[in-house]
Amino acid sequence: MPLARIRYHQLPTEQRHPQSRDLDRLSTLALLRLITREDARVVQAVRAQHRQIAAAVDEIARRIQQSGRLFFIGAGTSGRLGILEAAECPPTFQTPPSLVQAVMAGGRAAVFRSREGAEDQRAIAQALIRRRVRGTDVVVGIAASGVTPFVDAALVAARRCGARTILITCHPGSNITADRQIALQTGPELLTGSTRLKAGTATKLVLNMLTLGAMVRLGKTYGNLMVDLRPTSRKLRARAVRVIRSIAGCSEPTARAALRAARGQTKVAALIAAQRLSAAAARRRLLLAECSLRRALTRNGARTRKPYPPTS
Repeated sequence: MPLARIRYHQLPTEQRHPQSRDLDRLSTLALLRLITREDARVVQAVRAQHRQIAAAVDEIARRIQQSGRLFFIGAGTSGRLGILEAAECPPTFQTPPSLVQAVMAGGRAAVFRSREGAEDQRAIAQALIRRRVRGTDVVVGIAASGVTPFVDAALVAARRCGARTILITCHPGSNITADRQIALQTGPELLTGSTRLKAGTATKLVLNMLTLGAMVRLGKTYGNLMVDLRPTSRKLRARAVRVIRSIAGCSEPTARAALRAARGQTKVAALIAAQRLSAAAARRRLLLAECSLRRALTRNGARTRKPYPPTS
């Protein structure tokens, strides 16, 4: 069902901020200080939703463990934030591009050039979801205003497919229905209605929490080390070598040789270097440990040498 008649003038994101009514008359320094004071409120808004965010993280991890996928749905700034989050997962966690996906109102062209009318296209949203989403998936709708028709229609279609749904919004009274709502009370924007400001910042923080939190639960990290990174550049290859050395307590040549033997798979290389395994044996051990490097390193009482900070 479409959203009831929307009273746009009553939306939290459309209210005028009392401290910015003379925004154009402020000095540059005063303007920046005001922006910074408002941005500080974002963390408070996110902190207030920690329980909801934590439950969402656990749900996403469970679904992915059961062959599900994660979708971000949005329009405008919200859609672009979803695309950014999805795009960062493969290089950071070596996930296939299909695991975390983003659907944006207006399609690819709207990523680079605004197509504001696309947010009203309910039928297109429903068709996209029916075509791409399965019952094992999680669909996260992002709607700062809490009234975006594209997001509302997408979540309706997702529930009909059996997928779990999550709404991220800056409107606590949103009528968009989802299995779980993360409502961020960021208040009016300094530039009235410009939700790319505080609302966008708060949304980005939550998206970071959802993806990092889920990937930690899935064993994609070892402590605070990025053990599933994809070393496709000089910087990332150097980082992978440092990670291997930190875990295995080995020399740089040993770490580089292990990374070559593992064909760029940092987790496998860490096992090769730490326990003197072949690449095949390291991969088998990881599979038995459900891809958790920590469990693989301690399986059958096996222990690594004491790690030390790499010198380069």
